[in-house]
Amino acid sequence: MSVLDFDMLCSTVALQTQGKWRKLESDEDCSEQGNAEFGGVLRMWEGEIVLDFLDDRRVALESACCPCYRFGKNMRRAGFGYCFLQGTVYFIFVVSAFLNFLAFIATKRICFLYLAVAFIISTGAYLGFFRTHIKRKFNIRGNDSLVDDGIYHLICPCCTLSQESRTLEMNNVQDGTWHGRGDICIGSYGEGSKAFFGLHPPPPISINTLEPCSMQNSLNGDDNA
Repeated sequence: MSVLDFDMLCSTVALQTQGKWRKLESDEDCSEQGNAEFGGVLRMWEGEIVLDFLDDRRVALESACCPCYRFGKNMRRAGFGYCFLQGTVYFIFVVSAFLNFLAFIATKRICFLYLAVAFIISTGAYLGFFRTHIKRKFNIRGNDSLVDDGIYHLICPCCTLSQESRTLEMNNVQDGTWHGRGDICIGSYGEGSKAFFGLHPPPPISINTLEPCSMQNSLNGDDNA
């Protein structure tokens, strides 16, 4: 019994239809392809960062109201650590930046402002670092660098976090494994075919129906008797 990723199957069929395998155009894309788990299968983010923010209202609400929890869940799904640990690190960065900013307002000391800015930049760099690793691990298409990913989290953290959450949840990513929107089971009539017949049993065949020839033979036998 073998299980094929739906996205991988679609990509294979599309490339075979064109009659040749296409190569990536840049060396950067080639290096990302070599480091990815899924070879030449190119994936995409689910929706745009800002325009599709409300596609999943539950994810959007969690990203806006509790981003630490949402980030921790994403890291657990992607296989980058525990939900509580990653969420706590994010929370410490945010709280530290907020407290230093309040200290600057209260004391007017410029050092607290520098610390607040440093923690804010560190938060964007931390989240951008893992966004880049998600792209490389699951071979998500895009030419954005680590700096670009960090800027996305600095400018619009809720929208960026929501896009990552939609991509991981809609494609059923669990513990670092990309299952796709639907898995296709391909079985043979040999070993491992029991599961296939369990899902798709053969149609019943009636054995009580008599064929015309047998009925005629039985009538002739009665006449001779």
